[in-house]
Amino acid sequence: MPRPRHASPAAAGFLILCPRLFDGEAMREDACVWVRDGRIAAVMPRSSAQDGLPHVRLPDGALLAPGFIDTQVNGGGGVMFNDAPTPEGAAAIVAAHRRHGTTGLLPTLITDAPEAMDRALDAGPAILAQPGVLGLHLEGPFINPARKGVHRADYIVPLDAATIARLRRAAALGRSFVTLAPELAPPGVVAALTGAGLRVSAGHTEATGADMERAAGEGLTGVTHLFNAMSQLQGRAPGVVGAAMADERLFVGIIADGLHVDPLSLRAAFRAIGAERLMLVTDAMSSVGAATDRFMLMGREVRLAGGRLTTADGTLAGAHLTMAEAVRNAVAMMGASLPEALRMASRTPAEFLGLGGERGRVAPGMRADLVALGPDLDVLDSWVDGEGTGALG
Repeated sequence: MPRPRHASPAAAGFLILCPRLFDGEAMREDACVWVRDGRIAAVMPRSSAQDGLPHVRLPDGALLAPGFIDTQVNGGGGVMFNDAPTPEGAAAIVAAHRRHGTTGLLPTLITDAPEAMDRALDAGPAILAQPGVLGLHLEGPFINPARKGVHRADYIVPLDAATIARLRRAAALGRSFVTLAPELAPPGVVAALTGAGLRVSAGHTEATGADMERAAGEGLTGVTHLFNAMSQLQGRAPGVVGAAMADERLFVGIIADGLHVDPLSLRAAFRAIGAERLMLVTDAMSSVGAATDRFMLMGREVRLAGGRLTTADGTLAGAHLTMAEAVRNAVAMMGASLPEALRMASRTPAEFLGLGGERGRVAPGMRADLVALGPDLDVLDSWVDGEGTGALG
């Protein structure tokens, strides 16, 4: 293995010795990953590792993979982003999910008063300075009341000039995106938003197949939590679900907890869409990483029972799910292979966000955002820009 001359071991980085490596494309056995200056310097057989550099040796049966990227995280660690759209709030959410292998996420602001969005946008630069925050996800308030789910109807607003101007501010914040109802977006609005640099996803929507075709033609590239809060697939009315399955321009998020989507539907979606476009998301709430079975969501109590989060009337209110669990469920429920499940948790969301050139693979020049998994896919450690938690030394 090459090593810079006259460099101290600290300056030269460190090695991760792994019995198995998923590099974003394929599985490799007995690999060595050289991390230096927050990036991958080289990937080689473990037998080529040079003595003298600090190293982390993964235990037998362990696997190193690209760190998970979650594009839909409402909360964690007892914090809801709507309640704390601040650097401190984002840091608490990131810490809760990092323990479960997520090295990059988008704090998600669900439909709220305009002032709440302004607070998040005002704090946006400081929020993005937190390691592991890749952008903001604005899920609403430009959604269809008929598909509002747990979102408050009194905060839903039209896409007028003022709200479009507010969204343009989000375009400057990392790899942010907005979830909206395409059928309620006047012609040209999606094109204006994507032209400003904001990604647009369809969700909480009654869009027809024609609506989706028009929006995708203007630059819409995402579908938010497939099957949930959207028009379904019918023979003569393909809806959002049909468009998600048929249109290769679209990346598709899905909540793989077996509660939001039946396992049979998970398998159908995986077979139709594939790991190149299907993304695992958690839609996680503040209960993840917190010792509580209830919390308040905009004046309504949400309770956790049997892994399900619901309001008093039985409406699903986000998910009590981690990315590590979603990966396990993708294998057990979707019928995905382990490499396919890992891709849906890392490389595919990276490509949706336009970050495929620096995240989602373990290859020279890529950011050293990594996760070490045990034989049961339990998280042993993770690294963000080459900084580990110290769990493995």
